[in-house]
Amino acid sequence: MRATVYYFLLTTYYYYMHTLYRYLGTVAAVILTVYLVPGVTITGGWLSTLLVALVWSVITMVIRPVLQLLTLPITILTFGVFSLILNALLFWTMALVVPGFEVSGFLSALLGAIVLSIIAWLIQKVL
Repeated sequence: MRATVYYFLLTTYYYYMHTLYRYLGTVAAVILTVYLVPGVTITGGWLSTLLVALVWSVITMVIRPVLQLLTLPITILTFGVFSLILNALLFWTMALVVPGFEVSGFLSALLGAIVLSIIAWLIQKVL
C-alpha cells in the first residue's frame, strides 16, 4: 500500500514537472519568435509573454485539432497548404485575444506561426 502511494506521488510530480517544462519551452519559443519575426511584438512585458504562451498552448491542444478535423477536406484538396493558413489565422486571432500582443499583418502571422511551431517543437524534443 505504501509503495503504491509513493509511486502515485512520484508519477504525479513528474507529470506536473514535465508540463511545467513544456510550458516554459513554449515561453522561450514565444520570446524567440518575437525576436526573429518582424511585425510580431509584445508590449505588455513578462505577463503578456506568459499569457501568449498559455493561449498558444490552449490553441494547439484544444482548438487547432478540432479545426483541422473540420477543415480536412480543404487541407486534402490544397495538399496541406491550408494547414499553414489555419495556423496563421489562429496566430492572428491570438493577437486579438491577448492584450499587448500585436501582429502587423497576415504575412507576419504566417511567418510567426511557422517559426513558433518549429521552435516550440525543437525545444520540446530536447525536453
